Amino acid sequence: MITAAKTFLVTGGAGFIGSNLIRHLAAPDIHIRVLDNLSAGSRDDLAGLPVEFIQGDIRDTKVVDQAVQGSEVVIHLAAHTNVMESIKAPELNLATNVQGTFNLLQASVKHGVRRFMFASTGGAIVGDVIPPVHEEMAPHPISPYGAGKLAGEGYCAVFWASYGLETICLRFSNVYGPCSYHKASVVAKFLRQVRLRQPLTIFGNGVQTRDFLYVEDLCRAVLQALDAPLPFGQAIQLGSGSEISINHLVDVLRQVVGERGFPPVKYAPARQGEVWRNYVSLGRAQQYLGFSPATELETGLQKTWEWFQEKYLYKEVSGL
Repeated sequence: MITAAKTFLVTGGAGFIGSNLIRHLAAPDIHIRVLDNLSAGSRDDLAGLPVEFIQGDIRDTKVVDQAVQGSEVVIHLAAHTNVMESIKAPELNLATNVQGTFNLLQASVKHGVRRFMFASTGGAIVGDVIPPVHEEMAPHPISPYGAGKLAGEGYCAVFWASYGLETICLRFSNVYGPCSYHKASVVAKFLRQVRLRQPLTIFGNGVQTRDFLYVEDLCRAVLQALDAPLPFGQAIQLGSGSEISINHLVDVLRQVVGERGFPPVKYAPARQGEVWRNYVSLGRAQQYLGFSPATELETGLQKTWEWFQEKYLYKEVSGL
């Protein structure tokens, strides 16, 4: 329940998670400002929602200053999130995920923001470890994306310790759900390919694992974190707590879509920089947020597939 803050800045608010979160955040006495460069989102996904929209980039300090001014809480979702692209273009990842986050933190201190919530990641930061991944594990990132998110967490810790800004790093697992048509993550990519009747490609042998979290569950956790007493400057893992192989994911997708409409599956060599096994411990999320995921994988995939069937044709025609 939102009790203290009335003015929110959501960076990346036109994206997948942002547009879902704003639907939960919107209320008559809440002012929501969105800062988004529309590189991975669309204003169409905010249609009908009561938001003040600023089109701009978190790397632009003037735009950031304008967006942060007057905000009580900053929910920082904007990021360069593709692991493989971060390997190809580490300088872009650095500029966006590190410098962009620093710009927002600095502006938040300047303008008296009360709480700063940073969308981080788990597996990419700790690297290849024996799961479940938890917050006390030593970081060993194996991609520029993981390194950039770790740097962001470091600056969040510093801005709490040095300036008293209430920062919290929420480490998202593999989030899926409606409005994810532009995402490069595996569920969104597979559902796009199913929708277009294209073969699915699994990199590696498919026994690699991920923790899949339905976006509605994630939004509930973020809302809980808005006013809860938290371990500021630290991280909280958010996921399902279940280890799902990519092969099993495909099997469940086949059940949801139906054998008749399901395209062939092929395998390709594993990609460097990707974590092999990943699922998270929810101990800290349960302790501080009372969080437990409510959506089973099959149910979440069914809801996501229904959205893709209903909405994705428009995105195809629009070229989005």
